[in-house]
Amino acid sequence: MRKVSTGFVYFFGALGGLLFGYDTGVISGAILFIQKQLHLGSWQQGWVVSAVLLGAVLGAAIIGPSSDRFGRKKLLLLSSIIFFVGALGSAISPEFWTLIISRIILGMAVGAASALIPTYLAELAPANKRGTVSSLFQLMVMTGILLAYITNYTFAGFYTGWRWMLGFAAIPAAILFLGGLVLPESPRFLVKQHRDNEAEQVLLNMNKGDNAAVQIELGQIQEQAAIKSGGWSELFSKFVHPALIIGIGLAIFQQVMGCNTVLYYAPTIFTDVGFGVSAALLAHIGIGVFNVIVTAVAVAIMDKIDRTKMLIGGAVGMGISLFIMSFSMKFSGESHVAAIICVIALTIYIAFFSATWGPVMWVMIGEVFPLNIRGLGNSFASVINWGANMIVSLTFPPLLDFFGTGSLFVGYGVLCFISIWFVSKHVFETRNRSLEEIETTLREKETEATVATTGR
Repeated sequence: MRKVSTGFVYFFGALGGLLFGYDTGVISGAILFIQKQLHLGSWQQGWVVSAVLLGAVLGAAIIGPSSDRFGRKKLLLLSSIIFFVGALGSAISPEFWTLIISRIILGMAVGAASALIPTYLAELAPANKRGTVSSLFQLMVMTGILLAYITNYTFAGFYTGWRWMLGFAAIPAAILFLGGLVLPESPRFLVKQHRDNEAEQVLLNMNKGDNAAVQIELGQIQEQAAIKSGGWSELFSKFVHPALIIGIGLAIFQQVMGCNTVLYYAPTIFTDVGFGVSAALLAHIGIGVFNVIVTAVAVAIMDKIDRTKMLIGGAVGMGISLFIMSFSMKFSGESHVAAIICVIALTIYIAFFSATWGPVMWVMIGEVFPLNIRGLGNSFASVINWGANMIVSLTFPPLLDFFGTGSLFVGYGVLCFISIWFVSKHVFETRNRSLEEIETTLREKETEATVATTGR
């Protein structure tokens, strides 16, 4: 096996997150020009925006589980090809249906990346660095969103600018494919394929030659890999039940706490304050820069603070920020000060999300599932996350019309505080524990549940 620096592995392993962020963020600017040139009605515009979400559900459901059979690396390479095809297809689409199909293809790569990358990074990183390494995925997502904002602003003055906006994603997709060719396979997958010597070499590389640590970790992996690969029945078994609850719960709460709706509403708030359209776009870039900085801080502290504490602290900060933002929105039309408070509260909300629920959710769903169904479990949680994303995105406009901005964001704030109960009751700590130790915790919980039910 060719020796590759750990920094290279972590960068290219997480690079799919940049495409994830770019392709979900760029449409917010591109749709303004697409609807004029392709003469789209409102429902057609909705489908152009939502097609990626539909594709993401399909990609997470189909490609994610395949990684248990074909390996994380091969599917990551396949995802980069799908990213490339979807980006170019979107850029050259002559009419509505070609664009929709291209966007669905692109979405499949986005969904596949969300299911594959957290698992791949979690399986490569040493236990004491796993949180930091896994959260690089979210940092790449936020960087991709920022890149989309900058690209939107750059090409806004061109008649065919939307084609360049959408097509630009083909460049990092090609880079991801080339870098992916020399990435190592996951050592957990290699052991499952009885390629223990290759797995040992990967572990030695990722642990910087610490042979004693590698032998301990390799022994644990071999013990877990001896368990027969499972399927859907295993995923829904009593043994996996605690991990499944964590995966589903975190995936849903991350969306229903309003993260995407707040980000979508940000430009409107800036214009309400009195910014012009150009200034609002620049301010949006400023939010994107702030997002990346806060996420980078989260990456740095991920292995220093318990995951559960980050989730609870983040939910408190997000909930309070939403309440303040909702109250201020009711008076923003009458008071310039109230509008400014809205912007500040929105910025604080984004800071808490980017530092906690944004990265921690993806880190934990890559950690909690057992080795024999890790790809399937991560895929299932990703499908739930994208499904929740789609539902929240589709219901936001009618709910906004019915409740109004002030009351609607209060509802999202309430869900933030409900998530605190969920984390406290159902989420166990994973920081500084090997994946095999986490799997042992699941078996202990199964034993405890059996004793509680049968009395023996």
